[in-house]
Amino acid sequence: MEDAHSGGYRPFDVETVKAHVAGLPAVAERLGEGSAGLSAREVGDGNLNLVFIVEGPAGAVVVKQALPYVRLVGDSWPLPLSRAFFEWNALTRQAAIRPERLPQLFHFDATNALVVMEYLTPHVILRKELIAGKRFESLAGHMGTFLAETLFRTSDLSLETARKKADVALFSNNVALCAITENLVFTDAYFDAPLNRWTRPGLDKAALALRADRAVKIAAQEMLQVFTTKTEALLHGDLHTGSVMVTGDDTRVIDPEFAFYGPMGFDIGAFLANLLLAYFSQEGHEGADGERDEYGEWLLATVEAVWAIFADRFRELWRTERTGILFARSVFEDEGDGLGAEIALARFLDGLFADTAGFAGAKMIRRLVGLAHVEDMESIADETRRAACEARALAMGRELLVNRGRLSDVSAITSLARAISRQKDLP
Repeated sequence: MEDAHSGGYRPFDVETVKAHVAGLPAVAERLGEGSAGLSAREVGDGNLNLVFIVEGPAGAVVVKQALPYVRLVGDSWPLPLSRAFFEWNALTRQAAIRPERLPQLFHFDATNALVVMEYLTPHVILRKELIAGKRFESLAGHMGTFLAETLFRTSDLSLETARKKADVALFSNNVALCAITENLVFTDAYFDAPLNRWTRPGLDKAALALRADRAVKIAAQEMLQVFTTKTEALLHGDLHTGSVMVTGDDTRVIDPEFAFYGPMGFDIGAFLANLLLAYFSQEGHEGADGERDEYGEWLLATVEAVWAIFADRFRELWRTERTGILFARSVFEDEGDGLGAEIALARFLDGLFADTAGFAGAKMIRRLVGLAHVEDMESIADETRRAACEARALAMGRELLVNRGRLSDVSAITSLARAISRQKDLP
């Protein structure tokens, strides 16, 4: 699609954004008529975009605007504004499946590359709450179900073939955002890329060892091959704990600007990777030895529950909504071969689990020695403690990536995490 930058785009500030949204009927009704009583503040703390909260007498909205460059780096790294188009299209498709897991959508402006949506309150970013040691008992159920339904229902297992192919074609134009993933997640960590960084000198030995680790480099490239060739379902594309907002009993998924059609395991693996990063960071947030052991166990239990709930719901959908071109009922159940369908389901989930583990490993590694890190680790003030936590997380990422096909089930992942967390002599 043509980049919005060519058609009168202008970046907003806290003053100009108020006048703009006041002129949008659906948004003005949400805020209260007129712009005189509006207030706005810019709250974007991510790597790419401007994010405003605009408040009025009757309510508030969030305005997310793409910038023509990577905000984290600056205008030396240009980025197409069309990513807002892909985000809007992903949000509308996911909202048709699980609207209660997303913010309500009000307006899309292609010219100015912005999306206006519900201001989620009292929701907070999940990552910050995990750093604080807070538990969310509904999180696994909400995320496992959201992943199962959005992935299954946008795949050839369910979606009508012509519509699926049209969507694959549409989202295939999200080239620049996919390139960020292809480089930062699967490539840059394994050579002397200019933007790589890590905790120095404590993580030097482990970070540099990746470049000489033939097994992990091959595994990373194998996962890149899966990422670039397997158009299974519509992915969020950047599903980390900073893209999830929570309350005690609600969970919302935001920011799918990296959306494209790819391997299901990428979204699942990304989310599990971030729970595992939170787990390995816990020792760095302790005030006393062992203070967060129980919380760490809750995080691992959540890893297990997300996969288990995902797999259970996926099985239900396979048995009740398998109306697409893949594994057609006419080949199995209608021929009296229900057992064949169940065997195919088990094999499908086995392959998906291996992909999930491999992608989780790649995502963990990139968040430790690549460009953009995670606050879970970065907020550990003591560099020696931080490097120790990161070394164990890096070892976990390597094991998931290299041995992804040898892990029998999700409990093997959590058992591996416990074993690595007890190792005190990692480089």
